[in-house]
Amino acid sequence: MKIQRVIAPIVGSALALLASGAQAAEIKVLASTAVKTTLEELAPQFEKATGNKIDLTFAPAATLKVKIDEGAAFDVAVLTAPVTESLGGSGKLDTPPTTIAHSGIGVAIRKGAPKPDISSTEAFKRTLLSAKSIGFTAAGATGAYLKTLFEKLGIADELKPKLKLLPGAAGEAAAKGDVEIGMTQISEILPYGGAELVGPLPPDIQSYTHFSAAVSVASKEADVAKAFIKFLAAPSALAVIKAKGMEPG
Repeated sequence: MKIQRVIAPIVGSALALLASGAQAAEIKVLASTAVKTTLEELAPQFEKATGNKIDLTFAPAATLKVKIDEGAAFDVAVLTAPVTESLGGSGKLDTPPTTIAHSGIGVAIRKGAPKPDISSTEAFKRTLLSAKSIGFTAAGATGAYLKTLFEKLGIADELKPKLKLLPGAAGEAAAKGDVEIGMTQISEILPYGGAELVGPLPPDIQSYTHFSAAVSVASKEADVAKAFIKFLAAPSALAVIKAKGMEPG
């Protein structure tokens, strides 16, 4: 991508910094694991366009919320929308936050394994009941939703012996064969070459997680932080967001 095409969406203070030759800044970004691959591609583009530096830290949104509540220093948070709203309400983040992207839950298997049928809710239920092991990350919005979903589908008790609450990525666990079926955000499955995305959950039981970004009220580089958020939400970022298994807005 040409530099001028990347610079175009970056407005206001970032351009002023470039025009004035001001000293480059470094901003610390705390972000949900689900947006990891997206930010790992977009952050270098922003750095190249502006001369500023981005320090990225990734973890489940719930984990990062605890760190922020405990006083962790940062400039930008890119987290699940309920978490950013909660942190804004408690005075930790500037409001309103900017919506960046949303992602649905996908089903992963080890690459080359027989593809299970998840074409309908009934087929999805049969697949889970016949699977030897099912894994998802213990922390985060997806895990909480899946537990509720299993109850709703009336299969929670039957699944208990085969459920594995994972400390790490469900896509990675599926790729390694640690679980027969892994479920997580689609954007957290695609990075693992040894994993195969079977597909999203059936539409009538799908759950979308929205991610939004906001600036820390304590940031000393608020102008650069705001410019970075505008860059993430700009039209030039859409292709990257989609390629990483997410949808804009």
